[in-house]
Amino acid sequence: MSSPDEDLTLQDTDRVTGRAALVGNARAALAVAAAVRSTLGPKGMDKMLIDQNGEVLITNDGATVLDTAKVEHPTAKLVIETSITQDRVARDGTTTSILILAELLRNALELSRSGLHPTIIADSYRSAYSMCMKEIDSIARPITSDEDVRYIVSTCIGQKIDSSMLDLVCMLALDASESIEVNDPEGERILVKRISLEEGAVTDTELVSAFVTRKQRFDKSMPNHGGSCSIAVIDGGLEVPELEFDAELEISSLGVREGFTQRKRKKLEGLVSHLESLGVGILAVRDGIDEEAQSMLRKAGINCFRRFDKEDLNRLSQITGAMIVRSIEVTESTHLGRCDSWKERKVSGVHYLHVVSNSGRGKTLLVRGSTPALRDEVVRTFDDALGVAVRVSGTAPMLPGGGSTWSHLARMLRNEASKYAGKRQLAVEGFADALETIPRVLAQNSGHDPIDRILELSAAQTKDGPWVGFDLMTDNLVSLDSIGIIDLRLVVENALSGATEGAISVLRIDDVLWAKVEPGEPDWNQDEDED
Repeated sequence: MSSPDEDLTLQDTDRVTGRAALVGNARAALAVAAAVRSTLGPKGMDKMLIDQNGEVLITNDGATVLDTAKVEHPTAKLVIETSITQDRVARDGTTTSILILAELLRNALELSRSGLHPTIIADSYRSAYSMCMKEIDSIARPITSDEDVRYIVSTCIGQKIDSSMLDLVCMLALDASESIEVNDPEGERILVKRISLEEGAVTDTELVSAFVTRKQRFDKSMPNHGGSCSIAVIDGGLEVPELEFDAELEISSLGVREGFTQRKRKKLEGLVSHLESLGVGILAVRDGIDEEAQSMLRKAGINCFRRFDKEDLNRLSQITGAMIVRSIEVTESTHLGRCDSWKERKVSGVHYLHVVSNSGRGKTLLVRGSTPALRDEVVRTFDDALGVAVRVSGTAPMLPGGGSTWSHLARMLRNEASKYAGKRQLAVEGFADALETIPRVLAQNSGHDPIDRILELSAAQTKDGPWVGFDLMTDNLVSLDSIGIIDLRLVVENALSGATEGAISVLRIDDVLWAKVEPGEPDWNQDEDED
C-alpha cells in the first residue's frame, strides 16, 4: 500500500502495474508482429510504404518495413530493436524473431491467467531455450559443396525478389563475398560499393572488379581513359595552405605581392614535380586542387580527381593496393597503387569514373533497372544475400528450412515438457507453441490451412526426421537438402536467442510509469541569464 508521500511523488505520473502492464506490453508486441506477419516466406505479401514526402516503397522485407515504422510505445520499440539486432548480426530472420517474440508474450499472457507467475514463466522459457540450442547441435549438418552455400543464400532471399533475378543476385553475392573476411560488417560496406545506373534492364546488373564512383576529371582537356598506371591516394589536397586567422598585410611595393605569388607557384611546381618523379598517372585527393596547378599537371601527364569522401578513398585504396597518405610531400613510391585500366564515361548526364584493378581487394555492384524503386530493392536484396554469404562458417552451419527446424524443435519440447512438474510444463509447451508459429504463418501465407499443415509436417518428421518439410512452391513433402531449402544456423540461433531474451525482458516488467508532460511557458529569465 502506498504512503501519502509516495502518492504525492507520483501525482504527475500515469502508472500501470501488475497484469495490466503485461497486457499492454503484449498487445504492443503483437501489433508490431501483425505488421510483418504476412511478409514471411516465398509466398509472402508485399507492403507499400509511403513516407512524409509521398515517396512510395514496395517491399516484403520485414527489416525494411520496421525500419521505416514510427512507433511511440516503449515495448514496440524494444521489439523493433530486437529485429534491428537480428539484421545486424545475421542479416536474415528479422520477421522470424519478431513473430516468435510476440507469440511468447501472447502465451505468457494466457499462462498468467492460469496462475503462473511471470518469474516462473521466464525461468521455464530459459530452460526451453537451452534445450532447443542442444537439439540444434544434433540436427545441423556440415557444408559438403559450394552448391550448399548457394542454397543457403537463395533460401535467405527467395521471398525478397522476383524469381528471374534470384540466381543472378545469389551469384553476385557469392562472388562479392570472396574478397570479404568472415563476419566483417565493415568489409561488406567498404569493399563492395553499390552504384545505381539509369540504363539497361535489371537483368544487366553486374559485379565488376573495379572501383566506380560519380566523379569527373579535374582537367577536361586531359584524356578520359587510359591503360595501366600508378595511382596516388591523398587524404588532403594539392593546394598551398591559406592563413587560418584573420590578418591584414600592408604591401609597400608591387614586388612584395609578386613574391607571394611566385612562392606559391614554386610550391605547387615542387609538388607536381614530386608526383611526376614517382611516375604517378592518376592523383585522387580528398580535398581540392589549386587552379594554378592545372597546366602543371597537364604537362606532367597526371590526371586528377578531387573531392572524394573518406569511404571512397578507402575503396580506391583497397582495390588498387595504394596506401592513403596525408600529403603529397611525404608520398613515396611504396605508397602508390596500380590499376590495369581506367575510364570516365557519362551515363544519363552523370560522369562516372571506372578504375579496373586485379591487384587488390574490392568490387562494385552496378545495379541497372527501369525505376529507382526496382534498383533500390535489388540493392537491399543483394545486401542481405552478401551478409548471409559472408556469415556462412562453422563446422555445421546448415539447418532445414521451410519452417521445418521450428516444427522439429516444437515437437521435441512437447516431448520433454512431461518431465517438468506442475505448471512449468505448461510454460514449456507455451514456448513450443510459439516456435510453431513459423510453419503456421508460412502455411497461412501460402493459402493453406495451418492446422492441417502442422499435423502433416509433424507426422512426416516423426517418421523420416527433421530434414523433411514442405516445398512451399510445389506444396509437396520432400527432403529439404535435396532441393536446397536450407537455413543458416547463425540466423536460427540468433532469432531464437533474440526472441527469448526480448520476451523475458518484457515479462520482468511489472510497473510502467508514464511522465505527464504538459505545455508550459518558456523560462525567459533563464534565456536572459544565458545571454
